[in-house]
Amino acid sequence: MTGFAAGQGGDGAFRWAWDIRSVNAKGLDLRLRLPDWIAGLEQAVRTALTARIGRGNVSLNLRISREAGAEALPIDEAALTAALLAVRKVEQAALELDFDLRKTSAADVLAMRGVQQAGQADQETGPLMAAIMADLPALIDAFNDMRAREGVALKAVLLDQLATIETLVAQSADLAAARLEQTGEVLRANLARVLENTDGADPDRVAQELVMLAVKADVREELDRLTAHIGAARDLLEMDGPVGRKLDFLMQEFNREANTLCSKSQSADLTRIGLDLKATIDQMREQVQNVE
Repeated sequence: MTGFAAGQGGDGAFRWAWDIRSVNAKGLDLRLRLPDWIAGLEQAVRTALTARIGRGNVSLNLRISREAGAEALPIDEAALTAALLAVRKVEQAALELDFDLRKTSAADVLAMRGVQQAGQADQETGPLMAAIMADLPALIDAFNDMRAREGVALKAVLLDQLATIETLVAQSADLAAARLEQTGEVLRANLARVLENTDGADPDRVAQELVMLAVKADVREELDRLTAHIGAARDLLEMDGPVGRKLDFLMQEFNREANTLCSKSQSADLTRIGLDLKATIDQMREQVQNVE
């Protein structure tokens, strides 16, 4: 599910700003950009995010700076040179492709891996990390609040699509019932014609074959399963906690029954409804990918 949040904080001479955003994904994929001179920060942030986010491609960026006049962290000159050369190469390539990049700041360069050394500042990283981790829950709260608001809107969309599927299933059931008597008459006529033109055929065996054809054309079982799937989907949407994977699996079952309905329809009207059903199921399945 998509989401975004940003925040700022500070502790002593340090100031930081971070943002978190997510896009759709089947599982949880965390992509972190954190200062590497704070020992243990990445693992702590990863653990905190995993505990409260169940699904999505999630990116978190953290930028840390020091106030003017505060003792600066040591800088690795070789790493700084390499970072600047890399930035220049990227900017030149973007310019050649007429691709617009935002201007790179000194803070962006300092945040690159290896530019700032922990060195003598090791003793400061413990309190700094504690302050950063204390600030993280508020960021995750804002992020999850936005995702929750989107979830409410998404739930309304999914319920509307379920209502459409339910209507199409009811129309299919009406058509299937209306054609039942006609199907019986056709089978009886076919049986009489076969018996009249077949010498030595076993009438019972011919009748069994025609019964098998009738069974294969019966779509009531598929319609019953689709009705059950509609109820299961509504129950999942009312549950607390992550249900995205279950809904994704259920959509596969919806699609399987719709395919079978189309293959057994033997009716232009029923096939048309089956195709509308498949289209709605595909639309719903796309939306389900946004559900945690």
